[in-house]
Amino acid sequence: MTFSEKLETIKDHVLLQYQNLFKIIDKTSEKNTSKVLSAMRKIRVSEAYFHTTSGYAYDDLGRQKLDELFAEVFGAERALVRTQFVSGTHALATVLFGILRPGDRLLSLTGAPYDTMQTVIGYTNPSSGSLKEFGVLYDELPLVAKRVDVDSIAKAIRPETKMAMIQRSRGYSVRESLTTDDIRLICESVKQCNPNCICFVDNCYGEFVETTEPTEVGADIMAGSLIKNPGGGLALTGGYIVGKSELVEMASYRLTAPGMGDELGASLANHRLLFQGLFLAPHVVAQALKGAIFAAGLFKELGYNVWPQPESTRSDIIQAIELGTPEKMIAFCGGLQRYSPVDSFALPEPWDMPGYADQVIMAAGAFVQGASIELSADGPMRPPYNVYLQGGLTFEHAMLGIMGAAQAIENL
Repeated sequence: MTFSEKLETIKDHVLLQYQNLFKIIDKTSEKNTSKVLSAMRKIRVSEAYFHTTSGYAYDDLGRQKLDELFAEVFGAERALVRTQFVSGTHALATVLFGILRPGDRLLSLTGAPYDTMQTVIGYTNPSSGSLKEFGVLYDELPLVAKRVDVDSIAKAIRPETKMAMIQRSRGYSVRESLTTDDIRLICESVKQCNPNCICFVDNCYGEFVETTEPTEVGADIMAGSLIKNPGGGLALTGGYIVGKSELVEMASYRLTAPGMGDELGASLANHRLLFQGLFLAPHVVAQALKGAIFAAGLFKELGYNVWPQPESTRSDIIQAIELGTPEKMIAFCGGLQRYSPVDSFALPEPWDMPGYADQVIMAAGAFVQGASIELSADGPMRPPYNVYLQGGLTFEHAMLGIMGAAQAIENL
């Protein structure tokens, strides 16, 4: 694993320049670890909750305790944590279809949603079975200067607006990701206009980046993926929904069936991985954040545009880098893949990924397929050819992979 003298020099400079930021991240990790540990002690997590169940799985104590734990950690009334969720998008869609009814109006406050959510909604990217087909109306508040237009929320919220959707992460864009203070302000603005409007947060990539979560600052309900931040790199699949009890219950009826809700659902995977993954999550997220800062610093020194800047306040684990050409984007992903612990010999290629309008390239040599908390990079093959880096179970691996990506571009 040798890199050019130029890259080694920049690496040393970046590590020295941002060591104080790393210390701040460690402090956040310590506080979040304390929060998770306190919750696990409060609900009395026991080895007895780690076992699998089968069939209908009535009275699955491990499943019930896991729900209780997530609700406690995220400051919510109720949680639905299931390996039956196939992705974060599935968990988000379950909230939307569980709560919204024909004639209800959904408003996106963070501009155009992430690509896969656009097919769920069905207005920009028509899709069979979308909200549009079920008669749910949709509005979108455009961003202003790449930020939420808080001053225009009052005009966008109508009396019949049932739900305001807030995407915390930048997704495949270069807008600012939202801090929990941003989300607090947005939720307050929504409630001032329409107290009955439900504030729903897509929390993917944001868990444990800060010491507070959206449901602690005004969000009524939120959802995310277990193979991103809260799974700590151990969750094999799954997603979660947390929030107000009646809203989570409505979502549970969509996951299973009306009247059944969260009372059923066998735990075919060992619950230990979900409990342990959540316990490790604050530390693992800290490793990913350090990797993101390192990537931003390295590629900024190499002359590329990066979002966010290395010293910026972060509220998700994603680092966007503008590479400018498809060749550099393919090289970046190929270089990162070569420094992966799994499938290092594979060569990433753009492909027609389900739910995306453009071809997508992805480097993901992960132990869990598609796990965004493990070191990975992806992006749609469209100008200006931004690649989106995320994850890293250890900072050391993140640093090596990022150096590999930079070396691959240098070798073009």
